[in-house]
Amino acid sequence: MKLKLIINTDGACKGNPGPGGYAAILQYREKELEVVGFDPDTTNNGMELKAVIEAIRKLNKPCDILVKSDSYYVCTGIVNVSKWEKNGWKLASGAAPKNLELWKEFQLLTNKGGHTVHYQYIKGHSGDPMNERCDRLAKAQIELHLKGE
Repeated sequence: MKLKLIINTDGACKGNPGPGGYAAILQYREKELEVVGFDPDTTNNGMELKAVIEAIRKLNKPCDILVKSDSYYVCTGIVNVSKWEKNGWKLASGAAPKNLELWKEFQLLTNKGGHTVHYQYIKGHSGDPMNERCDRLAKAQIELHLKGE
């Protein structure tokens, strides 16, 4: 039986493209784990997806994952990534998905780990406590790294 857990995520970018930060909070029973990071030159969608990837990377057992995200991009990608892979990493239009290498990484980690991934869209800045917390953590990563320059 797979462990059931929630991954709350958010990504932020100062400019688009520009420096970006991501944050994920994994919740399993009463435990939480924060995962944060920074990229000096990225996009908002890239950071939204990177938050999910880096959270999944922390898992060492097969899990049934509920990703809570305010990103339509991430939510629709979770639904379509297997289709893209079967079609040689092409969209219906024949073009490659944006952030292709990140989607490949997501799919590899998910398959290799034996995870199932579902999503719940959370409207951004609507008062969801975990989404607001992830937003603050992601933005703090940008500020932290830009101050260091």
